[in-house]
Amino acid sequence: MLRLQSIALYQFRNYLQQSFPFTERVVGICGLNGTGKTNLLDTIYYLSFTKSYFSRPDSQNVHHGLAGIRMEGHYELNDEQQQLICIVRENNKKEFSINGEEYKKFSEHIGRFPCVMIAPDDVELVTGSSEERRKFMDTILSQINRNYLQHLIDYTKLLQQRNSLLKQAAEQGRTDEALLEIYSEQLSAKGQYIFEQRKLFLETLLPVVDGFYKKISGKDDGITAKYESQLFDGNMMQLLQGSRQRDLALQRTTMGIHKDDIELMMGNASFKAEASQGQRKSLLFALKLAEWQTLKNNKGFSPILLLDDVFEKLDEQRMHNLLHWVCNEDDGQVFITDTHKERLEKSLQGIGVAYQLVELEG
Repeated sequence: MLRLQSIALYQFRNYLQQSFPFTERVVGICGLNGTGKTNLLDTIYYLSFTKSYFSRPDSQNVHHGLAGIRMEGHYELNDEQQQLICIVRENNKKEFSINGEEYKKFSEHIGRFPCVMIAPDDVELVTGSSEERRKFMDTILSQINRNYLQHLIDYTKLLQQRNSLLKQAAEQGRTDEALLEIYSEQLSAKGQYIFEQRKLFLETLLPVVDGFYKKISGKDDGITAKYESQLFDGNMMQLLQGSRQRDLALQRTTMGIHKDDIELMMGNASFKAEASQGQRKSLLFALKLAEWQTLKNNKGFSPILLLDDVFEKLDEQRMHNLLHWVCNEDDGQVFITDTHKERLEKSLQGIGVAYQLVELEG
């Protein structure tokens, strides 16, 4: 079992210095826009991933006009007390520790305190570029497979090095063939592993997405999802060899797992071209809850679920279906934000769950 018992913030975004105890499994957070609801959820995410959900550099998270950040969370994980502390120094050096022991590599922390966040701009996951869906796959797999995370880190570094070499070759008018071959071989080994892991993972994830979609929407809209990768057409080394001249001409690596996608369809048409707003939102929640379920199955306990401003995304019936499932049918800790206190209380009372209400003031 995973429970966040309290959190303390110092100079993080709009919080100068504040602490919050959490006494219930379901926590509602209400307040007007600008009072820090999303920032509070992002702090919880930060303590799970050692970084902001919103891809901001740490320097942009510091309270205006000040220097340095400190975040502290007290958790209970499988009946043991855990203390997480993150400090960003005045020189932007970041330190992260668990029970007083500092991590040498932040990647060692990923997956230990899993959480899933759903935020207003997440609809990009179903309507945006392939990069959003790759990030979705990588976020889940990195939390359940440390070897995958290391391969992904290595692949990203090698891809940058190979692309720099391709650009250098164009600028200098000659190619370091030996070095290009080394980068290609190393990139292929990492990429092939990532492809195999993604393929296996999506075979189990996508049916779960389908099940959640039907629960939230209350019907079957004929939505299908399929893994797309260039590596279905050949192993990565073959692809790199075949695209060598094009890569040199374009000064970047055009083949590999960094081009992967999840193809979303509704019937015979592209999902994002045909789907209504309600269908898009239902699929977004289905993907995120499938992420949550997958992490639970692999960890043996429920991840923390962070729902930011979800009342603006779903109609009343879909909202009731979602809250009933996440709050009643499971034992995971849930944090939900809303601008309307009465709406939040009414919804939580309507599903008959014990909850704590945190009211934020400007």
